[in-house]
Amino acid sequence: MGSAADRVSNAARVSVWLDRRTPARTRRADQPAGLDRERITAATVRLLDAEGPAKFSMRRLAAELDVTAMSLYWYVDTKDDLLELALDTAFAEIPPAREDAAWRDRLHELALSYRQMLVRHPWASALAGRFLNIGPHSMLFSYAVQDVIRATGLPLEQQTGAMSAVFQFVYGFGTIEGHFVQRSAEAGLSQDAYYQQAMGAIRSHPEHQQIVRTSEALMEARGGGTVEEMRERDFEFALDVMIAGIEAMRAREAHRP
Repeated sequence: MGSAADRVSNAARVSVWLDRRTPARTRRADQPAGLDRERITAATVRLLDAEGPAKFSMRRLAAELDVTAMSLYWYVDTKDDLLELALDTAFAEIPPAREDAAWRDRLHELALSYRQMLVRHPWASALAGRFLNIGPHSMLFSYAVQDVIRATGLPLEQQTGAMSAVFQFVYGFGTIEGHFVQRSAEAGLSQDAYYQQAMGAIRSHPEHQQIVRTSEALMEARGGGTVEEMRERDFEFALDVMIAGIEAMRAREAHRP
């Protein structure tokens, strides 16, 4: 088991996925029975879901598993290793798109599944921006995204832009949605009640009246009786706009002399 100093001195060792050592080491006589990296990772995900990354610690995880904190270091070197493992476990929840479906349907399925994962695990978006995202399930998702964008028929030099347009949108949408759901739950309110409470606070300030009137007109026009219904309408329309944009760009390239 390498030390933190070893990791600092080895610049190439920047991810648990670049560690080529066998992750499951031979259990010593004083190691808890039934403890392995998979069980530790699953408990990490549960804690992150329940308490968020700010409260996560090796001691808290050890208490959850009813083991000593030192016993965890037999399976991982640092807390960051566990966070990377948890992140890749979250990516494992994204199912593969149907191979026999049209690219539009495959793109929609991947985008929706990615959004749902980010909402289920609000901590995942921050970790995705912090680590390399080179775990096996993250890489499978990346390949699936590249594969569906290739199927659009866009020229090769435009494909990364199309991927960015769709999946950075989904990343932002899912991140904001996940945080809103989490804040509502922490306040002990439904999403609708939390939204109405926030709007009530804004309405109480005279200097915000013009903004409130404009916002309420937009909310009424987009339809949907609940926060979730309005959000679904927005997501579907935005995704349709991007798919239409890809089709328009592909058609433009096809008619280019």
